[in-house]
Amino acid sequence: MKLLGEILVDDGLLTPDQLFQATQEQKKQGRALGRILVDLGMVSEAQLVAALAAQIGLPFVDLSDYAVDGTAVAAFPDAVARRYTALGIGWEDGKILVAMADPANVIALDDIRSYTGVDVKPVVGTRADISAAINRFHRVDSDLDDLTTTLDAAHEDDDLTHVREAVDDAPIVKFVNLLITQAVQDRASDIHIEPAERELRVRYRIDGVLHEVMHSPKTIAAGVVSRLKIMAEMNIAERRIPQDGRLSVTVNGRKIDLRVASLPTVWGEKIVMRILDNSTASLNLSDLGFRPSSYERYSASFQKPYGMILVTGPTGSGKSTTLYATLNVVSTPDKNVITVEDPVEYRLAGINQVQVNPKAGLTFAGALRSILRSDPDVVLIGEVRDHETAQIAIEASLTGHLVLTTLHTNDAPSAVSRLIEMGIEPFLVGSSLDCVLAQRLARRLCTKCKEEYVPTPEELKSARYPWQDGMELPTLMRGVGCQNCSKTGYKGRLALHEVMIVSEQIERLAVERAATETITRTAREEGMTTLREDGMAKVASGDTTLEEILRVVV
Repeated sequence: MKLLGEILVDDGLLTPDQLFQATQEQKKQGRALGRILVDLGMVSEAQLVAALAAQIGLPFVDLSDYAVDGTAVAAFPDAVARRYTALGIGWEDGKILVAMADPANVIALDDIRSYTGVDVKPVVGTRADISAAINRFHRVDSDLDDLTTTLDAAHEDDDLTHVREAVDDAPIVKFVNLLITQAVQDRASDIHIEPAERELRVRYRIDGVLHEVMHSPKTIAAGVVSRLKIMAEMNIAERRIPQDGRLSVTVNGRKIDLRVASLPTVWGEKIVMRILDNSTASLNLSDLGFRPSSYERYSASFQKPYGMILVTGPTGSGKSTTLYATLNVVSTPDKNVITVEDPVEYRLAGINQVQVNPKAGLTFAGALRSILRSDPDVVLIGEVRDHETAQIAIEASLTGHLVLTTLHTNDAPSAVSRLIEMGIEPFLVGSSLDCVLAQRLARRLCTKCKEEYVPTPEELKSARYPWQDGMELPTLMRGVGCQNCSKTGYKGRLALHEVMIVSEQIERLAVERAATETITRTAREEGMTTLREDGMAKVASGDTTLEEILRVVV
């Protein structure tokens, strides 16, 4: 067996001179070499424990960067985890994977084996990391027990005094903070808190797909909902109508804004929180997954001093993120950039942002008229919803302004027909519209567990992959599922793009009120790549899968 010092030198963590210095200190002080190395700042605690793990032939895990499996956490009680500084983190070959500060503790291994009913495979972690992880993952259970006791009296109680007392209690505050913190750590975009007949269900939307994360006693529902309504400055006494609010929290040093919406249901108020991470607003366009040809076409349009750019797609397809990333490019000190949004999702430095308020009489159309009197160079409109907004936006683009906005259509060519259907004169649509970008979001394959495979001809044909009989079968990628991606095979998302430049020919077709199919055919002849074609190109490059493209593209 190699000595600890030899391992650290071989791994490049220590120089021979440093090792000699530490061993001299060891002789003087009579303490363990590892402790001396850490005290002298030559290695970190994690590096020391990793070396010790290598010395005894066990793997080392860094729990700060490890996707812990919740079922393994719950396999043995909190008291056992704390007694032995051990945490279930996953499963492997029918055994439970347990991170331990002392993997040589035979009593701990026997106890965990008796609780779980399966063999234990120990891995090594630092005591501090394991303790922090135990606090993080087991806190939910202990808080829920406290909450159930605390809130039994307030369950379905209409006395607001009792509800306010309950929501100010520490367990409720901790529970709500934990929900939000865990959602941010899990990269969720939305948190759904849903009351049912006998329970409170919590779901996170991660990479566009909803995942159940918790079932809690129904007795805590009133307190949790009321706590969130107070934080979002909503009317706690009003439970019969939907409400909207907004709150801000700090998670791991980052300020996170959440847009909160309440909805009365037969079992109580459902709360949905949209997580607005301001780091998203500072993304570069190059981070959004544009292929070179699509980026070249799109960038040519927003570099013009005037004209209208439409970003289209369903709700949750990343339209706002694309527009903000575009604003980051076009917003320079010599330009006056004004946005009108409902609501303002991300607050951007150096940009004038206006939030519409229909109750006060400030509509999209009304705000736009005022904006155009404020000498803007670039105008961003959150969404074109009606004829009046569309008319003002188009007139603005014709009078020397660059207008960026969104529209709900399935593809880029449909935007021309949609504007005409909204009552805009065809010749105005053709002359004002410069570019339409349609997009979707697909899940990105996990880089740590994706593997190559050769699909069957039947799979390729059913997915309409660009392959024909007689051609060599392509080698594609698929996700296996690992701890890093919570066994899903996917981590993160990428955008699929369809960029249609409004050429003279398409402008002529708009004036003639041509069918969408005709506009699509012309745009493709002029070089437009459809959403499906862009998706298949990203399948071929190993970024995503055929199944994912079929899920998001018609």
